[in-house]
Amino acid sequence: MSKKKSTFMQSMIAVLWAFLGVRKKSGLQDDVASLSFIHIIIAGVVGALIFMGVLLLIVKVVVSH
Repeated sequence: MSKKKSTFMQSMIAVLWAFLGVRKKSGLQDDVASLSFIHIIIAGVVGALIFMGVLLLIVKVVVSH
């Protein structure tokens, strides 16, 4: 089996699916076989920062009204 090269966008998509908690087992196995560990770490940090930013924005909007 050849190991295909993954992109950062594929890692971001995998992390977003993980945030939602919805993933097929076959998709998870494909991700484990092809995604870069460094890409996953960076995508997780970026995803967490975006999530926190959205939450802070929602809180600011609600509190300001």
